[in-house]
Amino acid sequence: MDDEKETGRVEAFSDGVFAVAITLLILNIQLPPITKLQDDHALWGFFGNQWPMLLAFVTSFATIGVMWLNHHRLFKHIRYVDNTLILLNLLLLMVIVFIPYPTALLAQQYIHYPAGHTAAIIYSGTGIIMAICFNLLWRYASYNNRLLGKNADIEEAQAISRQYHFGPLFYIITFTLAWINVPACIILSLLFAIFFALPLRALFPGNKNTQPHREIERVSK
Repeated sequence: MDDEKETGRVEAFSDGVFAVAITLLILNIQLPPITKLQDDHALWGFFGNQWPMLLAFVTSFATIGVMWLNHHRLFKHIRYVDNTLILLNLLLLMVIVFIPYPTALLAQQYIHYPAGHTAAIIYSGTGIIMAICFNLLWRYASYNNRLLGKNADIEEAQAISRQYHFGPLFYIITFTLAWINVPACIILSLLFAIFFALPLRALFPGNKNTQPHREIERVSK
């Protein structure tokens, strides 16, 4: 019971941080100055010029939302916590909270300096760090079933491990693309977010001979 309570506390705290981070994204979208609201045409023109910021908002909203979904998937299997896991989780949350900053930076630079690539490099570089943090958290918890529950689903746990192999590689691709084409970098980041939201077993079917709910003995410490 105490182990479940501690795990629940980590999840509840993490959910709160995800909620704050995803809410902060909307603050990057500014209303037009009252002096520019002369007629409907002016308002539509201002709204049209906001498309880079709106695209960055949608991409980052999807990214944080999918990260929350994956965080939830991890803690379906993680039933025990220790200080190392808590520190790794805090490191991941720090990156999640940081995401609104490169989002705003990317949108503003693209509006005022469309040829600029620096903000896109920072944005995609944040994605690489985020993917690494997710891998560290899961690899630590799942190594020798260190912190997994006794009835953890082996098939799904293996599917998570296989999917997470692609995370850093995917974001390295967007990082490289940021030097070449900023809109393509943002769109590809959105597609990657969709990829990580897809059902795991449909993407990475496990060994059919594996019993999906075989009991896992926790490694004694």
